[in-house]
Amino acid sequence: MNRAMPLLLTTVFLNIAGFSLILPLLPFYGTLFGASSFQVACLFAAYSLGSVFGEIFWGRRSDAIGRRPVLVLTTACAALTYVAFAFAPNLATAIVIRIISGFFSGTFGVATGAIADITPPQLRAKNMGYFGAAFNLGLALGPALGGLLADPAAGLAGFHLPIFTAAALTAAASLWAFVLLPETRSQGAAVRAPPSYRAAFDFVSSSPMLWRLFLIAFCGIGAFASMEAVFGLWTAEHFGWTTHEVALAFVAVGTAGLCVQIFLIGPLVARFGEARVIAGGLLVLIAAMLLQPLIRLPAASVALMALLMVGHSLTFPNAGALVSRSTPPDRQGSVMGLNMASNALSRIVAPPLFGWVYAQQVDLPYYLCALLIMALLPVAVGVIRLQR
Repeated sequence: MNRAMPLLLTTVFLNIAGFSLILPLLPFYGTLFGASSFQVACLFAAYSLGSVFGEIFWGRRSDAIGRRPVLVLTTACAALTYVAFAFAPNLATAIVIRIISGFFSGTFGVATGAIADITPPQLRAKNMGYFGAAFNLGLALGPALGGLLADPAAGLAGFHLPIFTAAALTAAASLWAFVLLPETRSQGAAVRAPPSYRAAFDFVSSSPMLWRLFLIAFCGIGAFASMEAVFGLWTAEHFGWTTHEVALAFVAVGTAGLCVQIFLIGPLVARFGEARVIAGGLLVLIAAMLLQPLIRLPAASVALMALLMVGHSLTFPNAGALVSRSTPPDRQGSVMGLNMASNALSRIVAPPLFGWVYAQQVDLPYYLCALLIMALLPVAVGVIRLQR
């Protein structure tokens, strides 16, 4: 493994741990401002709105000036936005701060571009799996820490400690990148003018493989994000859960994703190829979504959310790996940034929509999201044929 890889993965882990630490707290944080289920979903989506612009902007900039300075700057600024979020006086201000935070945190395209810089094409799916493992490790530990530190009974002040901890972890990611992370782009490539936004869009739309992968990721990640957004509300409705139970559930979710990324991705891709694994992951997502409202038991709810993460971890890292393999080196930052921006856009559109659906009937989001994933299966079959 390239020596820059573990340093980069540590940066990703610290950044995700900070982000995910407050993720399961948002439904309870929002209700303290009197937010409806739709407004809670908007609080989730606000971060992704900022990420859309961040992923496009920072991915393109990293093609021009390098990955390292972008990661150092953005994670430092993201840490400041968490501090501001802790003192938001009302829901509208909290949403605006989440948008700004998303803009500075929209650097997953930069991180995956850095992985592509140092990884030969035949190993890209494996190393994208390591990226997913770092992501899921942060996703497992962050919510657990947030759930332990939060004190909803104390009102808004009870959320200050976990939010400050999120800021500290993100600041640590910036310091780590500044001190230890080397630049992954070659000097000659890093100083040239960045490719235009339109060039990246035209490149994706003209590729039969890329537009299918973008569509799968857009719809699938939007459905997954919607399940995250309503999970806290759904379990509070049916089981009376609080931040602590939801946070522990997210530990199981992150752990399931981590195990898939470490132990399953490599062997499955080696045997079946990325495209077939993507299709299998979609089937797992459908099963998890359909069974959740049908079984309706606390233990089963945790297990099915973990299964949902298994499907997510099988599908979307492999989609990202195929996107990267289908993109030339001089476009990695811009195309991967566009890919992450598309994913973030799905997190804007889907959670408020399904938050509104939840307000109509609490089980309906699960059935509709399952139907959405079913509609992607023919697209996944097209990807399998193209990879052949």
